Amino acid sequence: MEFAGEELFLTKSNALYWPRELALLVADLHLEKGSFYAQHGQMLPPYDSRETLERIADAVKQTGARRVITLGDNFHDDNGTHRLDPYAAGMLESLTRALEWVWITGNHDENMDRSFGATLVEELELAGIILRHEAKPGETRPELSGHYHPKMRLKVRDRHIARPCGVLSRAETPGAEVVERMILPAFGAYTGGMDAGDPAILDALSPANQIDAVLPAKGKLVTFPLFRTAA
Repeated sequence: MEFAGEELFLTKSNALYWPRELALLVADLHLEKGSFYAQHGQMLPPYDSRETLERIADAVKQTGARRVITLGDNFHDDNGTHRLDPYAAGMLESLTRALEWVWITGNHDENMDRSFGATLVEELELAGIILRHEAKPGETRPELSGHYHPKMRLKVRDRHIARPCGVLSRAETPGAEVVERMILPAFGAYTGGMDAGDPAILDALSPANQIDAVLPAKGKLVTFPLFRTAA
């Protein structure tokens, strides 16, 4: 898809690949969510971090990315960086050594104090596009963010399913320019989701003339309208 003059690809694994920058963008990894819940008495299989990191490694291999940029909520809580088991920590350190890796922090890990050899920032501007964790209502620049874990509810062969999706907005400015903003799907193994048309998501992308849910299917990007201004 074309976004702010750049060609971007939303992958089946819920990453966004930016070919010109050789960058793979992933949002809401929530590493060590399983161990966080275990501390509070809810026992989940403790392998979510390994699965998520393996999926990143696969996406890097498939796309040829040389850079990974995360869009916040990398760990489920600030202490998650210290709960990684040695195997998962080794996987992560191997990835950060092999790639240019940038952590953008989110509300779950705003005090993240361990970078595993990568760069740690609150937000980033790349080729005129703002990369941050949570969409800023009223933003007038192109923006890529995460935070909301959007999902699209579909009916397929008499079954109702929910699939992670991106949410893309377009707003016309007084100068007749179009500003595009996008909320990425969550990438982590243990991430839930919010309906793509939820008012919280629509408000985060306001003001907009058009908001669509987008998801890859059979090699194409399928679009589902969520909001249109009156003609």
